[in-house]
Parts: sequence; C-alpha cells; structure tokens
Amino acid sequence: MRQATHRITTATRGKGFYEITREVDRWLATTGIRTGLLTLFIQHTSASLLIQENADPDVVHDIESFFQRIAPEDSSLYRHTMEGPDDMPAHIRAALTQTQLSIPIIDGALALGVWQGIYVCEHRAQPHRRNVVLHAAGG
Repeated sequence: MRQATHRITTATRGKGFYEITREVDRWLATTGIRTGLLTLFIQHTSASLLIQENADPDVVHDIESFFQRIAPEDSSLYRHTMEGPDDMPAHIRAALTQTQLSIPIIDGALALGVWQGIYVCEHRAQPHRRNVVLHAAGG
C-alpha cells in the first residue's frame, strides 16, 4: 500500500466558501494512487470543510445565510468574546460542519459526484491562511 501526504494553504478573504477541488485533484494525480482513500483535515477551530454543490453559487450563499441565522454575531449571546464578535459564531459553525472529510479514490480520481466540490469554509470575518492536511492511502 502506498501513502502520501500534502498540505494545502488557502488564503481566505474573510467569511465565505473557498473551493479547493482542483488543487486536491492536481496533487492526487502526482501520488500515483489509483484506488484508495483520501482524507482531508483542516487544522483550525473556526474554519471547516464541506463537500457541496459547485455548479450554482447560490447554494453556498444560502448556506452562509443560514449560518448567520443559527449562529448570529451578537456578543450578548456568548461568554467567549475576547477575539471579536465573529469568533464564537465561527466556532459554532465549524462544530456544525466538518473538520475532516474522507473521499474514495477510484481509477486515480476522487469519487465525487458531478456537481460536488470540496470547500474550505471560512467562518471568520477577517482574512486568514487555513491549512488543510491531505493523506492518501491505496495502491
């Protein structure tokens, strides 16, 4: 069994969804792994990962609008406020999504659906550099 690891750093411009599918695909092609499993892990507590539709940008817009309703930036709602009004809502949004994804590798490609993409979800208002660790295993 072959294994490979890599780190992707995504520079965000603040709150939003940043697709990394192509970058992950390009790296996977260099590994030579044809069949196996890819695990992605984000090394942050106020950002997350999602597999979501990448054909219509309204989908991620609506998800962000939903996050604003269920985890509003209102300091009166939270005890943890030292890092700004967007920090605790960012932690809640990250807790409701995922910090790790697993995607099968079939014939050297990610087994994503036609309209699925991999996103880094930035839940903070300010720009950040978010690290995603990739681990592919297979043959």
